[in-house]
Amino acid sequence: MSRIKSKGNLATEVKLIELFRESHIVGWRRNSRLFGKPDFVFASCRIAVFVDGCFWHGCALHSRLPKTNRSFWAKKLERNLARDLAVNSHLRLRGWRVLRIWQHELKDRAPLVRKIKRSLSMRQTC
Repeated sequence: MSRIKSKGNLATEVKLIELFRESHIVGWRRNSRLFGKPDFVFASCRIAVFVDGCFWHGCALHSRLPKTNRSFWAKKLERNLARDLAVNSHLRLRGWRVLRIWQHELKDRAPLVRKIKRSLSMRQTC
């Protein structure tokens, strides 16, 4: 397992980029050096956007433990959740708003666009 290298969540990020462009949402950047490595950052609004895979981040609707090696996966997913909470806390303490988008939210775009635009409009500096 240790030799398997992550390729990131490129497919979900590309879908979100398409959504940003179609919806004329501007001001986002990728590859930020911000703590927690958010997938997208709206720096002027101080909004960090994470696109979370349902399996890896424990989505209540879609995440299921594999049938083999359950104890390993349970611990792994618990660590992922703990890390997500720590990243959220760290960024919020420094004045950032954290927006987490589930992988399954990318399928129904209209509510997701409203969610993103609402977050952007909540910040006065955007």
